[in-house]
Amino acid sequence: MNSSTPLPPGSRYLIADRAGFRLRGVLEKWESLLVLLLAALFIAGGLLLPNFLDLHNLSDSTFNFSEKALIALPMALLIICREIDISVSGILALSSVAMGLAKSYGVPAEALLFVALATGTACGWLNGFMVTRFGLPSIVVTIGTVSLFRGLASVVLGDQAFTGYPSMMTEWGQGYAFGIIPRSFVLLLAFAALFAIVLHATSWGRRIYAIGNNPVAARFSGIRVDRYRLALFMLTGAMAGLASYLLTGRIDSTRPNIAMGWELEVITMVILGGVSIAGGAGTIGGVMLAVLVLGMVTYGLSLANVPGIYMTIVIGVLLLATIAIPRLLRGKKTAK
Repeated sequence: MNSSTPLPPGSRYLIADRAGFRLRGVLEKWESLLVLLLAALFIAGGLLLPNFLDLHNLSDSTFNFSEKALIALPMALLIICREIDISVSGILALSSVAMGLAKSYGVPAEALLFVALATGTACGWLNGFMVTRFGLPSIVVTIGTVSLFRGLASVVLGDQAFTGYPSMMTEWGQGYAFGIIPRSFVLLLAFAALFAIVLHATSWGRRIYAIGNNPVAARFSGIRVDRYRLALFMLTGAMAGLASYLLTGRIDSTRPNIAMGWELEVITMVILGGVSIAGGAGTIGGVMLAVLVLGMVTYGLSLANVPGIYMTIVIGVLLLATIAIPRLLRGKKTAK
């Protein structure tokens, strides 16, 4: 409270409606640490790598993470709700195969996006149905379905590949908005804004937080917990279908190993963004900052000609660190 604020007559204290601004409180937020880390990456990259700050290079670097980040947005909501979907890379692969089959049977180019979205949504429904109807742990269900979805994709493809997709798909996957910004990145920003509004400014978002904090209390308060969980699994599947449309258009092919291992990178984006693996906490802003941090790390390593296999090591270390560090800090505070 500001000392110059007048006190009501006969009062010794004034209780503020909200806490005052404290710099230390801002710096202790996970999002603030991500901003500092992102700034450090730009500074280090600009000093050590000659072409790091080139606008065209920075713009093209967004191709490498935009599709993954589109899946990370609904994954964040799912993890806040105490669930997880390991099958997203399998959903993406099966959606890509579905588009290839549809194309080969003469389905119009305009309908391929709906084929991908429908396939992804159906896969998400299967995950959600197994979790909500039979009470199975989502991590167990989706470990099983990722093998199912990718197995189906591999059986259909064999050792072949679907190629020659319509120009409409390649324009969305490879094209630019305003001549410099990749269309996939523009889509990511639009969806990030939409997800942020839903999660942080609507009753739907507040109910997701309530379910993540205490599912039993949320159910007794009248929230249809299983309906929300099922909807989030279906939303995650649909966004994986959208990512499949963009990725397939970008590489202009469907291959058996498409998006292999993406589930680890998507989950790392979410956890690095400050979403609690235990549920009930996290922000879309934090997830987007984590997306940019990981994107700039990948971009810098590629400019330095570091082999891609090392990026897998970096992702694994970041995932372990972001899970362990908050727990260690909470342990120290408790000990004090």
